Amino acid sequence: MPHTPEDKQRAITRLRRIKGQAEALERAVEAGSDCAPILQQLAAMRGAVHGLMADLLDSHVRETLAEQPAPSQQAIDETLALLRSYLK
Repeated sequence: MPHTPEDKQRAITRLRRIKGQAEALERAVEAGSDCAPILQQLAAMRGAVHGLMADLLDSHVRETLAEQPAPSQQAIDETLALLRSYLK
């Protein structure tokens, strides 16, 4: 979860962009568009989602681990679990 108002607004902006891409993709599929532009749009959406995930993960790590003098084992384990799920 974004922790600062700026991070939250940036995440919302990215989510709205992804939503717009998904809606455009839906229209293209409904219209029977060629496969190549649809695949290109899917690749763009994947990049946008990965970018958002990276930003959220960055924010989480900074807020959870960086500000603690000695992160707890639980915080480390939770962060590693997030990293593992992100890298799938």
